[in-house]
Amino acid sequence: MHFRDDIPEECTTLFFVIRREEEMMDRGEVAFTRMEKVIFGDDAAAAAKAEAQRLSAENVFLLVSGTLNRETDEVEKLRQALGNTYCGTHDDMPAHSPREAVVACANAMREAKADLLISLGGGSITDGGKAVTICLKHEIDTVDGMEPFRTVVDENGKRHFPEYDAPEVRQIVIPTTLSGGEFNARAGITNSTLRLKQSFMHPAIIPVSVILDPRVTVPTPEWLFLSTGIRAVDHAVETYLSIDANAYTDGACLQALRLLGEGLPRVKADPSDLDARLKCLMGAWMSMTGVITGSRLGASHAIGHILGGSAGVPHGHTSCIMLPYVLKWNESVNGERQRQVAIAMGHAGVPASDVLNDFIRDLDMPRTIRETGIEEDDLPRLAENCMLDDWTFSNPREIRSPDQVMEILTMAY
Repeated sequence: MHFRDDIPEECTTLFFVIRREEEMMDRGEVAFTRMEKVIFGDDAAAAAKAEAQRLSAENVFLLVSGTLNRETDEVEKLRQALGNTYCGTHDDMPAHSPREAVVACANAMREAKADLLISLGGGSITDGGKAVTICLKHEIDTVDGMEPFRTVVDENGKRHFPEYDAPEVRQIVIPTTLSGGEFNARAGITNSTLRLKQSFMHPAIIPVSVILDPRVTVPTPEWLFLSTGIRAVDHAVETYLSIDANAYTDGACLQALRLLGEGLPRVKADPSDLDARLKCLMGAWMSMTGVITGSRLGASHAIGHILGGSAGVPHGHTSCIMLPYVLKWNESVNGERQRQVAIAMGHAGVPASDVLNDFIRDLDMPRTIRETGIEEDDLPRLAENCMLDDWTFSNPREIRSPDQVMEILTMAY
C-alpha cells in the first residue's frame, strides 16, 4: 500500500474538477458514484427487503441506533421483513464513529458471515458502516489495523489517498437524521487516542442504495433532527460558496436551501408533519450534490470536524454554531454571492450571516461554542487541530495558520 497525492478515478466517488483559465470558460468533468438507487417515500422495511432480494443477499446484518433498537419497533420491523436472511444486529456505534466501535461491528459481521449491511440511524452509524466494510475486506480486527487506510493531509493541506482493494460487502442506509453522509464515499472515523476525527475514502464505501422514509425519522429527538438539518444547510451553503462552485451544483444548493428553509420550521411546529420531513430528507440529499462531486468545503465544516472529533460536539450542533460566524468572516471575499443564500432562505437584502443566525435561533439550537461546555483555554488546541483538516485550506478566505482559525473561534465563543 502506498499513498497518492492526487485523486485517481479508482479512489474517488463523484469528482468534479474546475479548471479556470484566463479569458476562457470553466472546464471540468463529472464521474458518477457507485450508488445504484435512492428510494423515497416508501416504507423502509419493505423497501429494505426488496433491495436485499435484488442484491441476492443471503446473510443480512443490521447496524442500528441503540435507542431505536431499545425504545421503538423500527428495528424489529426490519428483522421481520428480512426473515431468514437476517443474521445479526450491532447497536453500539457512539457519536463520531470511534474506531473501537467500527472494529467491534466488523468482527460481529465476520462471525455472522454477513454479505450485506443495512444501517438504520444517524450519520455516525452511516459512517461507521462504511468503515466496517473496509475492515471486512482487509481482515482488520484491531483499531491499529485501520491506520494504513485513512486519508492523510500534509502541511500544505494536500490530501494523500491510500490505494487498496474495494470492499465487497455493500451497505444499504436508512437515515433517521439529515446529516447526508449516506450520499458520500467519505467516512469520518474518530481516533479515540488522538481525540481526532479522520477520513477514510473509497468509491466502494458509498452505500449501494439509500431509503428515505420520513416515518422512521419521527422517533429521532427533535434537537437531533433539526440540528442535522442545519448540517445539511451548511453543506448547501458551503458548496454554493465553494472555491469550486459551478453551474451544476449551484441549482441543487439553492433548491436544498429552499426545501430545508421551509421544512425545518414546519417539523419544529408539527413533528407529525411527514410531508415536511420528506422535504427535509430531499433537501439533505440535494445539499450533498456538491460534496459528492468533489466541491471542496470551507471553515465551517473543517472546524466542525474538530469540534466533533476533538471535543465531542454533536455533528449538527457544530454547524449550528459555526456557519453564521464563518459566513461573517468570509464576507469580505464572497459577500455578493452570499446574497443568493439569503434570497433562497427567503430574506433578500439581509446579510446571510444574520439570516442563518436568526433561522438557527428560531429552531432553538445553540449558537456559541461556550454553550457546548468547551473551555476557552482549549481553543488554541482546537485551532491547531484544524490545520490537519483539508477543508481548512479550501476556505474561500484563505486560512494558513492557527491564528486565523482562532479569529473565527473567538467570534464563535
